[in-house]
Amino acid sequence: MASLSLALGLSDEVQSSAGGIQIDTMFVDEGFGSLDPEALDMAYKALAGLTEGNRLVGIISHVADLKERIDKQVVVTKEKSGSSIKMVV
Repeated sequence: MASLSLALGLSDEVQSSAGGIQIDTMFVDEGFGSLDPEALDMAYKALAGLTEGNRLVGIISHVADLKERIDKQVVVTKEKSGSSIKMVV
């Protein structure tokens, strides 16, 4: 939770110190697997709230509970011949 808070705060600081440039895309990989169910729910709701308007928030995670909640996904799977990528909408 602390890492997520710092990432969001840093995003705000970068935007304000860069002359008001608005950052509309953010990818977050903050160790969601270490969160208990309540903290995971809080983190997800905070990130989902950021998507209002034209913002895109990408969550990089292997946590099954997050996979069930996210409706648009890019799924990367490791295979013997390399990696496969598929879109899930």
